[in-house]
Amino acid sequence: MTIQMRQKTANENFNALKKLSVVELFAGAGGLALGLEKAGFNTKLTLENNKWACETLRKNRPNWNVLEADVTKIADVGIKKYLNFDGEIDLLSGGYPCQSFSYAGKKLGLEDTRGTLFYSYAEILKELKPKMFLAENVKGLVSHDKGRTLQTMIDVFTDVGYKVYYKVLNAVHYNVAQKRERIVIIGVRNDIREQIGFDFEFPKPFEHKLKLKDILQDVPNSFCANYSDKKKEIFALISQGGCWRDLPDEIAREYLGGSYHLGGGKTGIARKMSWEESGLTVLCTPAQKQTDRCHPDELRPFSVRENARIQSFPDDWEFVGGMAEQYKQIGNAVPVNLAYHIGLSIKNYLQGKKENTNE
Repeated sequence: MTIQMRQKTANENFNALKKLSVVELFAGAGGLALGLEKAGFNTKLTLENNKWACETLRKNRPNWNVLEADVTKIADVGIKKYLNFDGEIDLLSGGYPCQSFSYAGKKLGLEDTRGTLFYSYAEILKELKPKMFLAENVKGLVSHDKGRTLQTMIDVFTDVGYKVYYKVLNAVHYNVAQKRERIVIIGVRNDIREQIGFDFEFPKPFEHKLKLKDILQDVPNSFCANYSDKKKEIFALISQGGCWRDLPDEIAREYLGGSYHLGGGKTGIARKMSWEESGLTVLCTPAQKQTDRCHPDELRPFSVRENARIQSFPDDWEFVGGMAEQYKQIGNAVPVNLAYHIGLSIKNYLQGKKENTNE
């Protein structure tokens, strides 16, 4: 073989590895899909039933195949007809909601999970049989129904033909200025696992943690929710990094109401953030009494674009819909940088790279 031929073959192999394909379910506003794209994945289809989230995807990635539909209906009729892609799918991704199942027997199969969105995810996995799958969910799935819900999912994935790995990851360890813990479930098709010859490894955490002051400089203007005058008076009494405990006792009693006598620290109530800390989990609504995240300097919640920065979305990623809808899309998203580092680990694994280092 000539040098030119060897170089051509090497380039073809590199390009084949570079263009890993992904299909995403429950795509939302695209945090997971965008992170995977940054890691080198080619998005073949995104499935989402919220029309505003679909418009967000179309606006930012007009070349993506955005399927606006109910996942349960797509699982019933099959997803391949919507793909416009004949090759093997490398990765199926998406965060299905955590739902409980009925336990009629000793071991549940896929049919026993009917009526849940997990069933639809598993059915599409069974149809596509990608090399790997990625599922993201709330940390509470680990202990949900004493761990039986998660074990049922693992049993189903195993029956479909996958080696399953899972781990709770905190976004703050992956270049995200946010303390957000989520379970990440990875599956490797058994024949792929045998070919590669070693187990998948989750991305290693970074020691350095971003603080709000690192990311909330020169944020573009956007929608921003407001506090009532009464709430502004409350937050004016609280210092950066503080919460309801900073309030005079009589004001704290009035503000907390019945919650005042409940146990626990209740540190999410009347919480004013500090520039010197990472953000708390970005939520779908910006001004709930039990989970306030007040701006460090101003008497207001974080704006839409500030929340997007905390979720590590780039400023040029535009959200479609009214203010409440934009807050919801951002709060539901997977942090882009977390998705990126998970994607890198998946790509490295599929390329047979055992070393697992952050880039």
